[in-house]
Amino acid sequence: MAPITALGIAIMLAPILATVALAADPIVTVKRGDTLTGIARQHDTDVATIVALNQLPDPNRIYAGQQLRIGTDPAASAPDAAAPATVTHIVAPGENLTRIASHYGASVAALVAANGIANPSRIFAGQRLVISGAPAAVAAPVAAPASAATAASHVVARGENLTRIASQYGVSVASIVAANGIADPSRIFPGQRLVIPGAPTSAVASATTAALPASMAAKVAGRDAIRQVITEEANRFGVPVAFALAVAWQESGWQQHAVSSAGAIGVMQLMPATADWVGSAMLDHTVQIHDTRHNVEAGVRLLAHYLARYAGNRDLVLAAYYQGQSAVDRHGIYPVSVPYIASITRLERLFGG
Repeated sequence: MAPITALGIAIMLAPILATVALAADPIVTVKRGDTLTGIARQHDTDVATIVALNQLPDPNRIYAGQQLRIGTDPAASAPDAAAPATVTHIVAPGENLTRIASHYGASVAALVAANGIANPSRIFAGQRLVISGAPAAVAAPVAAPASAATAASHVVARGENLTRIASQYGVSVASIVAANGIADPSRIFPGQRLVIPGAPTSAVASATTAALPASMAAKVAGRDAIRQVITEEANRFGVPVAFALAVAWQESGWQQHAVSSAGAIGVMQLMPATADWVGSAMLDHTVQIHDTRHNVEAGVRLLAHYLARYAGNRDLVLAAYYQGQSAVDRHGIYPVSVPYIASITRLERLFGG
């Protein structure tokens, strides 16, 4: 066997040294023609991670010579000032995984894995989350925001991009990317529904009430507490927020004290028998129909059931809510349901759908 020369040793060690250098300093320099999608694919990561790690305001604008961190959160590579801890966080109204992860110095992916979360955009007030490896210095609950925040649902219009949408709601592009699992921020399409996490209530309200008639806008603003409950339950059950808001407004004007001549009760105008059925078949608990939260929870859960049953066909969903599931299954949409459906369709547009 020929002796190994110094050059041969250097060649043999080169891949190892390169790997060590990459692990110690996961930075790439953008070349002309590069895109985030291509860089993410090349380095076996995703665009959302790069956007979050580098706090990019606009994923569509990177430039030659720009340096991007790839792979790990900078906070994770910094020496810990205190020993890590495992804490339990109770989700407050309006919170989202992006904000919670940021507070504890964790990643959204770590929270998703530790808690078995199927959809990162769907967490709900009161939910308990395990936060693993949180530095002791921040192992305290997230302080309540100075102004209330919520999760809005936005339907992409023709010509819109994530930068414009994020600006409208006062949030970051990265948070929208993370909440919706968007692989390529430069590719969104008209009609696509986006969850907007952490949007200030004022921003969501202004986006909605700007299109409302003045008399209605005043009532909407005065019943914002009910709006919050409907929004939270809609996000919890995967029902488009504007759709749930529209149904509830059509039914009661967001008023829990409303009782119809037929005996339907509350914000979602549920018949007692319907509430009992939803409670036993879908919620595994008794629905207290006179309680606002229970009433909204049951009504929105029923909408989610109909959306699944009728494959998202809004006309059939609304007909079932108005005339009953059996009637729709046997006879289709009654003529009397048509104005009801049209009214809610208009309301949904007013509420941002």
